[in-house]
Amino acid sequence: MSESWFYKWQSRKPTSRELRRQQLTDEIREIFKESGGTYGSPKIFILLVRKGWRISVNTVARLMAELGLVARVVKHRKGLTRQGKRPAAPDHVKRDFTAEEPDLVWVGDMTEIVTAEGKIYLATVIDLFSRRLLGYAMGAHHDADLVVAALNMAGATRGGDVRGVIFHSDRGSEYTSRKFGRACRKLGVFQSMGRVGSCFDNAVSEAFNSVLKVEYVHRRTFATRAEARIRIATWITDFYNTHRLHSVCDFKNPIDYEREYWVGLTVRLAA
Repeated sequence: MSESWFYKWQSRKPTSRELRRQQLTDEIREIFKESGGTYGSPKIFILLVRKGWRISVNTVARLMAELGLVARVVKHRKGLTRQGKRPAAPDHVKRDFTAEEPDLVWVGDMTEIVTAEGKIYLATVIDLFSRRLLGYAMGAHHDADLVVAALNMAGATRGGDVRGVIFHSDRGSEYTSRKFGRACRKLGVFQSMGRVGSCFDNAVSEAFNSVLKVEYVHRRTFATRAEARIRIATWITDFYNTHRLHSVCDFKNPIDYEREYWVGLTVRLAA
C-alpha cells in the first residue's frame, strides 16, 4: 500500500457498519458496568433487544470475549445451619420453588459476611413469586432476634397483613426457636422446613446468598460492620430488587415483575 493510500484510509469517515459496531460495543460495556460486572451474554442480549437492537446472543458473546468482559461465576457456599433441638415444621414446599402470585410462599436463610471488624450475619426473607427480597436484618450474632427482625420487615413491606403465607427455611436453631415460632404465629405465617443437611431443600435462599457473595461482597472490603450494613442494604434496594434481571421473572427485576402482575390482575378483574 502506498503512503498516500494509507493516509486516505486513515482520514476516511467510518462506515455505517463500523459506527453500528462501535455503538454496540459501547452499549455492551455500559450494561456490563451497570451490572457490576456480573451479567453474561444472555442477560446483556435481552437488555439490548429491549433497547431496540436486532442482534443474536452469539454476536454479543463474541463481542464480550473480544472486549475481555467476563461475568463472575456463582459458586456454592458452606451453610451456617445448626440443627435446633425443638421439633421441625413439616416441609410444605418439597423443592417446588414456584408461586403463582405474591405472598404465597416466602423463603429465608442466613449467611455470614467478613469485615475487618469481625463477621456480620445477614438474615433474609424472599418471595418465591418474584424473588423480591422483602425483609432482611444484619447483626454481629446469628440468633433468633435476627431472623425475627427479617420476618417482621417482610411483613411491614407487605403492609402488615400476611396471614396465610408459608415461610420455608432450613432446620437451623434460629428458625426452630420459640421466639421465631411466636413471631410467625403473630403474623399468621405457617412455617415449613426442609431436611437436615440438604441445601437443595432451600435452593432459592442458597442461590441468593451465592449471588450476593459473588456479585457484590467478594469484590469489596468492609472496614466495619456498620459499613457492611449500609453498603449491602444499598445493593439490595438500589440494584437487586430494582434492577437485577431474574430468569424466573421473564428477565425482569422483582419490583417491575410484581408491578406488571398487579396491573394485569386489575385489568382481568375489570374485564
